[in-house]
Amino acid sequence: MAQARPEETGPASVGPPSLWRDRDYMYWWSGNGLSTLGTSVSTLAFPLLVLHLTGSAAQAGVITVLHMVGKLATLAVGGALADRVSRRAILCLAPLVQAVSMGVVALLVYRGAPSITAIGAMALVSGLAAGLRVAVSMPVLRRIVPKEQIATATAQGMGRDMVAQLVGAPLGGLLYAMGRWIPFLFDAVSFLFVTLGSLLIRRPLGPDRHPGDGPRSSLAKDVGDGLRMIRRSDYLVFTLIWGAVLNAVAEGFILLFVVLIQHRGGGPTAVGLATSLAVTGGVIGAVLGPLLMGKLGARRVLIISAWVFMASFAVVVSVSQPWQIGLVVMVAMISMVPMNVVTESYEVRLVPDQYQGRVAATSRFFVQGVQWIGPLGAGILADAAGVERAILVLAAAMALLAVTLHAARRYLRVLDIPLADVEELLPPGAPPPGEESGPTAPPENDIPTPATGTKTLGEAQQR
Repeated sequence: MAQARPEETGPASVGPPSLWRDRDYMYWWSGNGLSTLGTSVSTLAFPLLVLHLTGSAAQAGVITVLHMVGKLATLAVGGALADRVSRRAILCLAPLVQAVSMGVVALLVYRGAPSITAIGAMALVSGLAAGLRVAVSMPVLRRIVPKEQIATATAQGMGRDMVAQLVGAPLGGLLYAMGRWIPFLFDAVSFLFVTLGSLLIRRPLGPDRHPGDGPRSSLAKDVGDGLRMIRRSDYLVFTLIWGAVLNAVAEGFILLFVVLIQHRGGGPTAVGLATSLAVTGGVIGAVLGPLLMGKLGARRVLIISAWVFMASFAVVVSVSQPWQIGLVVMVAMISMVPMNVVTESYEVRLVPDQYQGRVAATSRFFVQGVQWIGPLGAGILADAAGVERAILVLAAAMALLAVTLHAARRYLRVLDIPLADVEELLPPGAPPPGEESGPTAPPENDIPTPATGTKTLGEAQQR
C-alpha cells in the first residue's frame, strides 16, 4: 500500500515551507553563490593579467577558450559519473581541484612574471573540474529541493548568479588594483565554500545502489543511455534544439548591444551602466519566473517571454542614448530568464533521478557547444552590414523561434501540466505507457525510483 505524501496529509491551504528555511538548500545555495562570485572576479582578472604580461588580446582570448574547452571535455563524462559514483564526492573534490588551480595562478603572479603557458594550463585544469561539477549540480538539486519548488529554486539560482556577476566585475577590478594576484586567491578561497557546503548537506545525494542491481555498464553506454532518455521525450528533444539556438541568438545580442552603445558614442562607463541594468533585469526575471508560471501557466510564460525578448531586439535599434539601450536590454533580460526557468524546471521533473546527471550534462554540452556561433556570426554580420542591421537579423531569428513555439504544441504539451503534477519518464528499455505518447509517464507508484517516501524530488513513495 502506498504511503501518503506529506503534502496530502496536512491542511490543503498550507503551502510548502520556504526554501530559505531549508538548511541543506541554504548550504547548497550559498556555497555555489560564493563560488560564482569568485569566478566572476577571476573572469575579469584573467584578461587584464594576460594583457599586462603580453599586450595581446588574442592570448587573453586563448586563456578563456582553454577554460571553455576543458569544461566541454568533461561535461558528458561528468554526467555519466554523476549517475554511477558518489555525487557528494564529485561535488567536494571538483571544487578542490579548481581551488588548487586558482591558488597556483595566484602564487605564480605573486612571485612575478608568470608563464603564459602555466596560466593556460591552470585555466584548462579548472575547466576540466568545472565540467564535472556542472554535470553533478542538477541531480544534486533534485535531491535537495521538493518537486513543487523546483521552479523557485531554479529561479533563485539564476538570480543569485546574476547578482554575483553584477558585484563580481567591480570587485574584481578593485582587487586587481590592490594586487594582481589577489583576485585569483579570492577565487581559490571561494571554491572551498562549495566543498564545505556539500559536506554539511544531510540529505543523501545519490546515486542509489540496490542489492539486485546488476554489474555497472561502461561509461560509453551510460552516456548513450542519457541520449536515449532524451529521445524518449518530444519535449526534451525540442527544448534541447530550441534552447541551443536561443542561447546562440542571446549571446550574439549581448555582444551587439555593447557594440551598439559604442556606435552611439557611449564609453566604458556607459557600457558598465547598461550591463548593470541588464543584470538587474535578469534578477527581476528570476523573481517573476515562478510567480508567472503559477498564474499564467508554463506554456504562456514561455511564449510571451519569447515575443517580448524578440521585441526588445527591434526596439533597441530605435533608441539613441546609452541609458535607453540599457533599459531596453533590461526588459530583454527580464523576459529571457523566465524562459530558462520554464525549460530547466520541467526537464528536472521529467527525468528520473538515476538519469539526471547524464541528461543535464548532455543538454548543457549541446547548448554550450553551439553557443559560440552566436557572437561569432553576429560580429561578422555587424562588420559586413552594420550593427543595426545585424540586430534586426537576430530579431528575425528570434521571431522564428517564437513562431516555432506556437507550431510545436505537440512537443510542449507537458507544459500544460502544473510542474508538481508532472510524472517522470520511464527509463530507456522500459515498455511504453499504454497507448499514450509524449513526455509524461504512468502513475508515480509504477516508476521504479529508489527512495524512502519523503516529498523531495529524489525520492519516491514506498509501496
